[in-house]
Amino acid sequence: MTSRPNQWDKTELQLYILLLCANADMEETPIELELIKSKANGDTFKKIYKEFNGDSEEQRLDKIERAIHDHQFTMMELSEFRTEIHKIFMSDGRLSINEGRLDSILDNILY
Repeated sequence: MTSRPNQWDKTELQLYILLLCANADMEETPIELELIKSKANGDTFKKIYKEFNGDSEEQRLDKIERAIHDHQFTMMELSEFRTEIHKIFMSDGRLSINEGRLDSILDNILY
């Protein structure tokens, strides 16, 4: 049974979003995964990773959109989080078309 998005804490939500970013170009790299794993403890990462892999792309975006509104992120938190998102996107040295599209979608959801 997967967690409901409104049960995620901020860290879990951020992990889920970063996993989406890592998969935007259909190529989840070890570097991307290490960056994401460094944001939480191993058990939390495993739980969120399992849930993420069980969801379709549409379910992922729906969960993120619903969950983002359950948390009160400050502008500073959002700015720091956008930096983390860009680190994931640029971990392979380039921004793919799909990553650029997802970046725009996330801008609309986060702000």
